[in-house]
Amino acid sequence: MAKNCLNTIDVVVLAGGLGTRISPVLKDTPKILAPIGDRPYLDFLLAWLESFGAKRMIFGLGHLAGAVSDYLNDNPPENIEIVTIIEKEPLGTGGAIANVSSAITSKTVLIMNGDSFVDADLCEFLSHHQRGNSDASILCTQIEDAGRYGAVTLNDESQVIGFQEKSDTAAPGMINAGIYLFDADTITAISASGPSLENDYFQKLPAGHLSAMAGDFAFLDIGTPEDLARAPEVLGKFHHK
Repeated sequence: MAKNCLNTIDVVVLAGGLGTRISPVLKDTPKILAPIGDRPYLDFLLAWLESFGAKRMIFGLGHLAGAVSDYLNDNPPENIEIVTIIEKEPLGTGGAIANVSSAITSKTVLIMNGDSFVDADLCEFLSHHQRGNSDASILCTQIEDAGRYGAVTLNDESQVIGFQEKSDTAAPGMINAGIYLFDADTITAISASGPSLENDYFQKLPAGHLSAMAGDFAFLDIGTPEDLARAPEVLGKFHHK
């Protein structure tokens, strides 16, 4: 699939979290504007998405939304239409998707957490989703400490068959990397299901209805000081002009 695969697909970035784990480092800076060298993380995220042809992005904002809106207004991407929607209170991932659903115009939509990054090929992910017959597809990656996120269990057909709770035991495993592909009718179902995408929607899907593209991809959780410190190494090849 060509690298302009996202040119007709809306990209939703959920960036409304409170950022409690990283607040001692970032203070009043929202996670998506966390400094990576001399640029905010948002610049690298835009460059990465633009490399797959993204043309329209919807930002679901909440905590410190004004700072993100101001940055996007002062530094508008040349080739990407930006829509910002602000949630009045924390809604959870499922609630945040419902909050932006009226702005989604494409038949298929890519939704991602604004505070995590996974260096995977989004065009391959889209191909994976289009080949399958699942209601939803998630991007998963292998990491050394899956306990801090909760591991995902897959079967031989790359279908999700279980989610494990977070634990204090550090062990390698596959995790949900926070990037999803949904079709329009699935967004309606998510909006009606409840505030937690994982608990209220994913875990209630019948077996075989949630597909995963899994790999050993570089992964960053910008909401943790450890990953923020190594972000320049992972993100160095991406830079929005």
